Amino acid sequence: MSQSHEPAVDDAGEDFAAMFEAQDNTRPSKALSPGERVQAVVIAMSGDSVFLDVGVKRDGIMDKKDILDAHGQPAANIGDTVEAWVVAINAQEIRLSRSMSGSGVAALEDARDSAIPVEGRISGVCKGGYTIEVLGKSAFCPGSQMDAASLQNPDELVGRTLHFLVTRVENRGRNIVLSRRALVERERRESLENLLAGLNAGDILDGTVTRLAPYGAFVELAPSVEGMAHISELSWARIEHPEEAVNPGDRIKVKLLAVQQDARGNMRISLSRKQAEGDPWDEAEQRLSPGQTVQGKVIRLAPFGAFVELFPGIDGLVHLSEMSFGKRVQNAGDILSIGEQVNVVVKEISAEKRRISLSLRDAGADAKPVPGESGSLAAASEDSDVEDQSRKPHGAESAETSGGLGIMAQALQNALTRK
Repeated sequence: MSQSHEPAVDDAGEDFAAMFEAQDNTRPSKALSPGERVQAVVIAMSGDSVFLDVGVKRDGIMDKKDILDAHGQPAANIGDTVEAWVVAINAQEIRLSRSMSGSGVAALEDARDSAIPVEGRISGVCKGGYTIEVLGKSAFCPGSQMDAASLQNPDELVGRTLHFLVTRVENRGRNIVLSRRALVERERRESLENLLAGLNAGDILDGTVTRLAPYGAFVELAPSVEGMAHISELSWARIEHPEEAVNPGDRIKVKLLAVQQDARGNMRISLSRKQAEGDPWDEAEQRLSPGQTVQGKVIRLAPFGAFVELFPGIDGLVHLSEMSFGKRVQNAGDILSIGEQVNVVVKEISAEKRRISLSLRDAGADAKPVPGESGSLAAASEDSDVEDQSRKPHGAESAETSGGLGIMAQALQNALTRK
């Protein structure tokens, strides 16, 4: 009995084609546009060309000279990821470039039309901006079109090589205008989109403090993407200036609070450094207990007492009635001053209510040691003050009954009376 068999090679060929098509279909079909920056993976090198996977069905192609170092050797190998810009797109390929190269007006016009950055050297400062040497030509970049950080010290940029976008080429190259700010803003939008794609409010991020303002600190989260931590979100402690908590260049952890769009369409990223560190009240009852004597700093005076900071973010109240044994206190400022370091005793603590009751008098802050009796404390009530005053002979100087000097005077008076 005869059996018919299809050639095995055909099955294998069909299977391979199906697998190839299936693999190709796994790539996303997102649209790219000229001037867009992409992260591309080197997949092959052939002759003067480099082939790259840009994450879409078609591969990208780049001139090999774009990845050569100063010694003419490839700076990237197969499997490495490089950053490039989309120069042109057609049915067969996606043309890529690390930056616009060449010289002359034609190259500058191509860079302008395709929104590809050009590399330029800042040769000097002129009226209203900077002169830039770019692709063999002299160009102008307005001061307002440099990035914001450079405006403070214009001369510091002279001699540096940066990337710019070509915004105008006129009069056969005699009028060339560049913009760095446009490039920075474009990169910021791209970085922001990539950053926000995987973020949610409440996430903890790493960042670098870039600059300080009276109202807070700016933190760079990704290239050209900054968020702002308000001064009230920099520390659990009460601070008057941001530099009391952070300095430019510090690497810190921050919590993402919100991302909002302002009236101009700019994205505002709100951050918190203190919330990324955790709430100090969560450990308050482990660090403090009733009867414990601790040192703190007076941070605020109120009509009913004084607030004393025990740890950053944790403060307690010393009520007027807990300020002195020796006299009735009606104004906390008569006993304490803001910024003063004092010893206090913890009387009650409730982390749930975020309240701590403190006592200044129980720590012995208003009493003096009795001479000859080490460790004892003298305390007198307001009524005993009056009684002591009535026992003094006419013309005698008033003594301080709440201090050691007053007790010495009283003891001397009693001795003379007995004689």
